[in-house]
Amino acid sequence: MSEVLMRSVLEEYGALTLSALRHYIPDKEPRRYLYDLVPDYPNRGGKYFRPSLAIATGNIHGGSTALTLNSAVTLELLHNAFLIHDDVEDESFSRRNKPTMHEYSNKSIAINVGDAMNALAMYPLLKNRELLGPKLTLAIFMEIQHMVIESAEGQALELGWRKDNTGNLDDDDYFRMILKKTCWYTCIHPIRIGAMIGTHGKTDPDLFNRLGYFMGVAFQIQDDVLNLVAEEKKYGKEIGGDITEGKRTLILIHLLR
Repeated sequence: MSEVLMRSVLEEYGALTLSALRHYIPDKEPRRYLYDLVPDYPNRGGKYFRPSLAIATGNIHGGSTALTLNSAVTLELLHNAFLIHDDVEDESFSRRNKPTMHEYSNKSIAINVGDAMNALAMYPLLKNRELLGPKLTLAIFMEIQHMVIESAEGQALELGWRKDNTGNLDDDDYFRMILKKTCWYTCIHPIRIGAMIGTHGKTDPDLFNRLGYFMGVAFQIQDDVLNLVAEEKKYGKEIGGDITEGKRTLILIHLLR
């Protein structure tokens, strides 16, 4: 796939996801410190890679965008909730070229918004019952649950290394951490649910784990490199943040060794 075509696909599926996502934001109080903040990160114009990957995989396997869209919205809500919490944990100053939520509000408000987005992300999954039926809907829900746990475990590994100032790590430690923290929710999970929806639950999602793993590894290593050498405006976050935060990237592990 050419870069132009890929950008076109991301823009198309991203716009559909964002439009659908907005329907799940309550139009009620408290607005100022909760519901007005929920769309902030989604509106900042990320790549929408995860929902787009799920939709594209579903379409390739015989499904339709409409069948996968609810699950794509859940992915995007969870992704941005993770980002809000991640920014607090990393004490980051910027996200997509704007101040992080905890910087312009405070940590307590940001954490609460992230918590609310995690809860709001469940509503699109319930809507799946009307399109996918109860059995596949439950299977998708269980996939979401597994992905969230994997992501939390990966984050715990990284936070623990930073807290304990762990230095005796090797490549396998890094790959084990990003399998959980990055690969599952960035690539493995979107591919799995897209394939499940596209085939109406008739495929074995484990068949796609290896593909998602290597895609996720490539994604994370590239991000680690960009954090050191990219132009800050294009990257959207502070350059060198991984170093100041003490993250055990593959680059740092090789340097320490």
